[in-house]
Amino acid sequence: MERESTEGLAVDCAAMRTLVTGGAGFIGSHLVDALVERGDEVVVLDDLSSGKGSNLETATAAGAILLEGDITDPEAVSNAVAGSRPEQIFHLAAQIDVRRSLADPVFDLGVNVGGTINLLEAAAESGASRLIFASTGGAIYGEGKDRDLPLPEEADQRPDAPYGQSKLAAEGYLGLYGRQRGISTVALRLGNVYGPRQDPHGEAGVVAIFCGALLEGRAPKVFGDGLQTRDYIFVADIVRAFLAASDDPNVTGPLNVGTGQEASVFDVGNAIAEALGMKFEPEMAPHRPGEVQRIAIDSGLAAQRLGWRAKVELKDGLARTAAWARANRDGA
Repeated sequence: MERESTEGLAVDCAAMRTLVTGGAGFIGSHLVDALVERGDEVVVLDDLSSGKGSNLETATAAGAILLEGDITDPEAVSNAVAGSRPEQIFHLAAQIDVRRSLADPVFDLGVNVGGTINLLEAAAESGASRLIFASTGGAIYGEGKDRDLPLPEEADQRPDAPYGQSKLAAEGYLGLYGRQRGISTVALRLGNVYGPRQDPHGEAGVVAIFCGALLEGRAPKVFGDGLQTRDYIFVADIVRAFLAASDDPNVTGPLNVGTGQEASVFDVGNAIAEALGMKFEPEMAPHRPGEVQRIAIDSGLAAQRLGWRAKVELKDGLARTAAWARANRDGA
């Protein structure tokens, strides 16, 4: 028996035991809400270093369980997996800050690779059959300037920062455990995700930062020339991709999850300001090392193998995000 979720994705009503690492974060909490809605028994493992328990208030009220623990701690991971006995695992816990990865690549490696190995090992020991990994599109492929965009999965992978390299290495371990331990794994290479709940003061993307600055009466800061592009994708579309990937254990390997369209920093800033009824008058700052000038990713394989396509247009998604940011700031 199936029912229609709030985002229009048909999901199976049969409850599954599900573990979500990083489930108190921006993307993770939206995913947890959707999993609870479809009837899963959900356990979240999060160290709350950047995630917030308040993001899970609705989910925990409906029965989801939050465990506080660090994925770099093998015992904490083993206990969480053994205790929840998940049939499927969504792995979103990560170090996502490009600048921190440049400043401390060993820490970045420990979280993104070491933490993933801890989870894979625990999953193999517990008999979990499916693991869906949140990887990165732009940071793995590297600079897209002078390349034929959008880039497909078989494009050269040229990370420009340890963050992208650690995610690529983690994908390699997914393949290894699939071959050696029989775990079905898929890596979703996400575009630049934005939407409600993204913290403008944390390890945020430019959309949340611009919303926060404009609402606080500050000039948004633009690094570089402002013409650098990203493949911006709304969080609800990302959640649909995770759910679709959980439905078919035969879909393995990396899959791009983006819109395939480039939008510049100025495009995004102007659209957010327009949605808020303001002007976009940024403060310009020097280019930051490790950040690419252009990128967009081709999600044709996800459409073919998962039946997934992005639905939310950028202008609509930015307007929805700006409205949430204003309401959240005003306490509405």
